[in-house]
Amino acid sequence: MKKLTPREESRYSKHIMIPEIRIEGQMKLKASSVLVVGAGGLGCPVLQYLTAAGIGTLGIVEFDIVNESNLQRQILYGSMDKGKLKSIISRDRLNLQNDLVDIKIFNIKATAENASELFTGFDIIVDATDNYEARYVIDDVCARSGKPMVHGAIYKYEGQVAVFNYEGGPTYRSYNPQKELPDKTPPPSEIGLLGVLPGITGTYMATEVIKIITGLANVLSGKMLIFNIINNTSYTITINNNL
Repeated sequence: MKKLTPREESRYSKHIMIPEIRIEGQMKLKASSVLVVGAGGLGCPVLQYLTAAGIGTLGIVEFDIVNESNLQRQILYGSMDKGKLKSIISRDRLNLQNDLVDIKIFNIKATAENASELFTGFDIIVDATDNYEARYVIDDVCARSGKPMVHGAIYKYEGQVAVFNYEGGPTYRSYNPQKELPDKTPPPSEIGLLGVLPGITGTYMATEVIKIITGLANVLSGKMLIFNIINNTSYTITINNNL
């Protein structure tokens, strides 16, 4: 396992102080590799907190460009970035945040044809997408390759977070087996939402990644955390492994 340098011990000292993490846990973070699919509203906070946490290798799959409407919630980008590739801008911002993390970018869309190759070499896959098709692709490849899938989704004022395919646990299809969605169900990208919601949800997602890597308890496997930031409620549902 990769040892920490004096600079890393200083940077991550607050992690190292935690009895459940210590220097061994931080070394696990340094040795880990995480791929985040999507660098939008959910992906931005996930990427920022995983970069700050000292993940060894961080991959970004994102093919979109920055537009004006993104800036209400996608906090890696600014007005000067409009029209530029999110993959490149996010990498450059994250390199400024922590130059100890190896950041790899893939300026393509994750599809059923390329996902297996994209996911190779990464320990954990984070679903920070905003469409159902991508979620099924990520879930299917993770199930075949035995990789945990950290999932997040948002709707207006409500966020949800879960971990799928973790140590034989349920997959996303166990939670939502119906691939053909009703016509009345609009895609997430067409629904308005409060700008802070993806930040809160993405932070929960990054927490689950860190818990998986360091061995912290109570990973959201077989469970879905659902919370509402307007009425300040939260609850957890159980997901059965029924496939």
